[in-house]
Amino acid sequence: MKKSIVLLGIIFAFTFFSCKKVEDTNTEKTAVIVKKAPVRKEPKSVSYTLESTKKWLQKNESPSNLEIVIAINRTDNENFAKIDSIIIPKDMTGDLAFYLPFPLQVSYLENIDKIIFFSYPSQTFAAYENGVLTYTGPTNMGKAKAKTPTGLFFTNWKAEETISTVDDEWKLLWNFNIENKEGIGFHQYSLPGYPASHSCLRLQEKDAKYLYEWADQWVLADEENVKFKGTPVVVFGSYNFDAPKPWLQLIKDPKALTISENEIENITKPFIATILTEQGKRTKS
Repeated sequence: MKKSIVLLGIIFAFTFFSCKKVEDTNTEKTAVIVKKAPVRKEPKSVSYTLESTKKWLQKNESPSNLEIVIAINRTDNENFAKIDSIIIPKDMTGDLAFYLPFPLQVSYLENIDKIIFFSYPSQTFAAYENGVLTYTGPTNMGKAKAKTPTGLFFTNWKAEETISTVDDEWKLLWNFNIENKEGIGFHQYSLPGYPASHSCLRLQEKDAKYLYEWADQWVLADEENVKFKGTPVVVFGSYNFDAPKPWLQLIKDPKALTISENEIENITKPFIATILTEQGKRTKS
């Protein structure tokens, strides 16, 4: 009898720990990876004023303030001083993300590993990982006669330096192609503070380098076929080329260009099935 009880105990213990092991393994397989949001310093308030560029430069002594103001005016170091008047935040104690229009988190994007958005109306871009904003900055997109196409694209091939197909004197740094046939991509190039490109998405060099290293390239099955695509890129909205720069509206209404979570969701919905299908191909490889 005692032998039977001992034997039953051993069987029970074995069964219990075996089941627990399977349960733990299944839990690991189904666990959802939660991207931790970057720690950002929020300003006490966000409001803007219009100032003379020359006068503001004479009194500004902060490199971090300069970086924020350059981005808010959708330009770069080279072109900043050429602009007569600029918009300046009254409180510049916060991180750049609080002065640009994209939301810090979008729950609808939680299942998307990586995605980049380019906003035509605000001339800004944003990179998200599992719904968390990881990086944002200014862009200058296609001019009126060479508009950047909108819709869903994927990052393809990339090159640290390449030559434009429009003009062989144009050197493009940190170039990442998103439309192979049309030769459209994002890269470093001059940002005059308004849409000026020949369809491409211009970036400051530090931003171009970040996206160059962060986004994924496509993988080819052979010379003519794509095994799976790179990081999804959504270009959306339109730009009124005959109106004043849209960010000047921020002087009267600091939330004039704000892009809501709901707006990002609505923009992404038509493409979500394709995005997740392509992501699945990469995950399984």
